[in-house]
Amino acid sequence: MATVPDSHRDLLDAPVAMLATVGADGRPQVSAVWFLADDDQVRVSLNTSRQKTKNLNKNSAATLFILDTANPARYLEIRGDAKVAPDPDYAFADQIGAKYGGVDLRNMDQPGESRVVVTIEPVRVNAVDMSR
Repeated sequence: MATVPDSHRDLLDAPVAMLATVGADGRPQVSAVWFLADDDQVRVSLNTSRQKTKNLNKNSAATLFILDTANPARYLEIRGDAKVAPDPDYAFADQIGAKYGGVDLRNMDQPGESRVVVTIEPVRVNAVDMSR
């Protein structure tokens, strides 16, 4: 498994990342997402009705891109395989919500919708700093 170098670990605390998945037509679909990082494992909470969730259920390839907003010449790209698991009791969604000021993700979902935990298992990590 690829690892995030110490020089870019601070980006794992960033507020937002871009999640790229592969659409049915083979083209990338990119969305801004909230995320949590634990060592080199990055997880996001997704609603099952969203296109990115449907994409991941068909093709597990995913990239998480985190831009250093204080230094846009620096970024972290985590390419990997996504594992999708149910989050029926919103246990993980509540952890994400806590990171973002106590947001209850249940309020973002329509009646009858549910959530999944997407864990990106890194295959390749690109830590770039073009300001050096």
